[in-house]
Amino acid sequence: MRVVRPFDSRRLLLAGMGTFLGLALAACGSTTPSTAGAGSTSSSTAGMAGMPAGMSGMDEPMYTGDGLAATSSGFTLAPVSGTTSVSSGRAVAVTFRITDSSGKALTSYEDDQTKLMHFYAVRSDLSGFQHVHPTMASDGTWTASLAAMKPGAYRMYASFITKNSGGTAIALVLSKQFTVAGTVSAVTLPAAAPSTQVDGYTVTLSGELMAGMEHALTATVTKDGTPVTDLQPYLDTYAHLTAFHAGDLAFAHLHPQGAVNGDHGGPTLTFDAQMAKSGDYRLFLQFQTGGVLHTAAITVHVA
Repeated sequence: MRVVRPFDSRRLLLAGMGTFLGLALAACGSTTPSTAGAGSTSSSTAGMAGMPAGMSGMDEPMYTGDGLAATSSGFTLAPVSGTTSVSSGRAVAVTFRITDSSGKALTSYEDDQTKLMHFYAVRSDLSGFQHVHPTMASDGTWTASLAAMKPGAYRMYASFITKNSGGTAIALVLSKQFTVAGTVSAVTLPAAAPSTQVDGYTVTLSGELMAGMEHALTATVTKDGTPVTDLQPYLDTYAHLTAFHAGDLAFAHLHPQGAVNGDHGGPTLTFDAQMAKSGDYRLFLQFQTGGVLHTAAITVHVA
């Protein structure tokens, strides 16, 4: 979704992704797939702190690619322990490191929407979605806690900003497929629709979407027919929007225009949107009210 120009790392991300790794089963964790995880442990305070939501600096790095590469710009998502297949019905602790071309673990990251790392787990049929924020140990090992997942094929994504050997900030997303063991029950992707409901809220989308072209996408939030005007800031914006292409799970990350102003967001949120290819996408819109995070899922078609 987002006329064709470099991608904005705050409002858009069609990411270049590489390898996931290190899966270790955990006996505890959230049981709500759409909840966000704890904040990351910072090894760098540089980045976009203090910048209004939806606004980006001239020197910010730009995310590129379709998000399906194994390694990008000399950085790789490397395993620490575990396998690429986990059991269903329990929480999962994902452990991994980001390594440079020499194999050394990366420990310095830039702030990206108040976090050093964004981590996603998405089922291949787009029926499962989790977005959490891992914590990093001093040796560069990241741990992401995921809720129990249904059996099936999945892809995990690690999104972050760091600096290359020349000191230039770069934005990357690395990903890899993994499997949750068990009997798989296929889920048909819901047809494209203008609206969806979650937790008593209705989210309605409007705007033309064409592959490779920038267009405005608007999301309007209502409850019981009344416009919602008490959206709270979440990751320095009033909503966090992620989209995945049906079939190959190509990744797109978008954010609303404008700055936050206390707990007064809504009812309308406007996104600069551009999708790299045509077809159906599953969108996951995350917004917060009363301290509760809601995740609305909706299918859209890109011409």
